[in-house]
Amino acid sequence: MQEEYKRKEERELIRKFEAFLKNKESYYFDEDAYLEVIGYYQNHEKFAKALKACELGLEQYSYSIDLTMELADVLVKLDRHVESIEILEKALSFHPNDPEMLIQKGTIHSLMSQYQEAIDCYEKTLEFAEDKDEIYYSIGLAYQGMGDHRKAADSHKLAIEHNMLNENALYELAYCLDVSGELETSLDYYHKFIDQDPYSEYAWYNLGIVYNKLTQYDKAVDAYEYAVAIDDDFSSAHFNMGNAYMNLHQYDKALNAYVRTMDLEGPTSETYCHIAAAYEKLEQYDLAIKHYHKATKLDSLYHESWYGLGICLSHQEKWYEAIHFFNKALKLDVENASYWKAVADAEFKTGNIVSATEAYAEASQIDSENPHVWLDWSYVYYEQGDFEHAQNLIEDGLVDCPECADLYYRSVVYLIEDGRYKMAINRLETGLMLDFEGHLQLFEFFPNLQTQKALYKIIEQYRKNS
Repeated sequence: MQEEYKRKEERELIRKFEAFLKNKESYYFDEDAYLEVIGYYQNHEKFAKALKACELGLEQYSYSIDLTMELADVLVKLDRHVESIEILEKALSFHPNDPEMLIQKGTIHSLMSQYQEAIDCYEKTLEFAEDKDEIYYSIGLAYQGMGDHRKAADSHKLAIEHNMLNENALYELAYCLDVSGELETSLDYYHKFIDQDPYSEYAWYNLGIVYNKLTQYDKAVDAYEYAVAIDDDFSSAHFNMGNAYMNLHQYDKALNAYVRTMDLEGPTSETYCHIAAAYEKLEQYDLAIKHYHKATKLDSLYHESWYGLGICLSHQEKWYEAIHFFNKALKLDVENASYWKAVADAEFKTGNIVSATEAYAEASQIDSENPHVWLDWSYVYYEQGDFEHAQNLIEDGLVDCPECADLYYRSVVYLIEDGRYKMAINRLETGLMLDFEGHLQLFEFFPNLQTQKALYKIIEQYRKNS
C-alpha cells in the first residue's frame, strides 16, 4: 500500500514537471523534488529529460552539490565525459575536499582511460572517506587499467586490510597476483590472517578463494569448510564451496552447498542456475530443467540459464527445443563462442546443414583456438563425403591449434578417405608424437579390419623407432 502511494506521488510529480516544461506553468520544485525527477528519468533512461531537469534545478539551486553530481552523471550517460569533468572541476574549486565529487571525478577519468588522473582523485579522498576499502579498491582497478598489476595488488591488499569482507577486492587481488605470477608465493600473506585470528571465518574464506584460483580445489574445500564450521550462515563460503565441489566432480556435495546458500540468501537466478548445473551433471535433466526455468523467471536476461536449458534438452535429444533456448542465450550474449557452437551442433542434428555451418563459422571467428569447433565443423562435410572441404577446415584449425593431437588424427581420417595416403602418414606420426594414446580414436572411423591392420602396423613401427 505504501509502495503504491509512493508511485502515485512520483507520477504526480512527473506530471507537474512535464506540464511545467510544456506550458511553463508556475509550479515550485524544491531541491529534493528536482533530484526525484532526475532519478526517475535516469531510471527510465530518458537522459535528455534528466539533463533538462538538472539544468533547471541548478538555475534555482546553483550551489547544490547533489544536483551538480547528478548533472555530471547524466552527461556521462550522454557520452559527454569532458563536459562532465569540467562541471565537477568547477564545483571542486568551491569544495576541494568533497570526497563524493572526487570519487565521481575519479570514476569518470577511469572511464576515459585517464588512470593516473583517477588515482590522483581517489588518493585525495583517503583522508576524509569513511569506506577506505572502496577507495583502495578503486585505486587498484585504476592500476589494473594501466597494466600495473603489482601496484594494483598492493592497493587491493590495503582494501582488504581495511575490510576483510570486501569480496571485490579479494577476487581482484587473486586475479592480479595470478597475472603477475605471484599467487602461489602469496599464500603466506593469506595465512597471516589466519595466524592473527584462527577463528576468523573471513580469513579461511580468503584462503579458499586463493586455493580455488590455484585450481587446488580440495584445499579450497577444506578452507571453506573451516569458514562454515565457524559460521554456518556464511552464504558466500557455502556457494564457493559448491563451485569447488563442481570442479572436483563431486556433484552431490556441490548441490548440497548451493541449496544451503539458497536457504540463507533466498532464491536468486544465479543460485538456481548453479543448482540446475549440479542436477545436469548428475544427469537428472528434468530437475535441472525445472531449476533453469526458475532462474529465467527471476531474471530473463541471465543468459547462462537459457543455455543450460538448451544443454539439458540436447541430452534428451530434443533438438528443436534446444535450438530455441540456445538462440535466446545467443541474443543476450552474441559474442559467446560456446553458444554459437551449441546452436551449430543442434542444427546439425536436425539436418539443417546451412544453419549449422554458419554457426560453426561464427564460433570459429570468436574462438579459433577451440579445436572442438574445427573437429565438429569439419565432421559436417565428412558426413556429406566432402573430404577435401573437411580437410581444409582442419588445416585452418591447425593454424591456431598447432599442438592439438586430435586435429592431426582427424586429418589422418580425412586424408585417407580422400586417398592422400603419404600426407596421412606424416600427420599420423605428428599425432603420435604429440599424444600417442590418442591414436585409438582413429579406429572409430575405420571399422574395416584391413584398414585397422594397416594403421596398427604404422603405429607399431613408430613405437619401436621412438
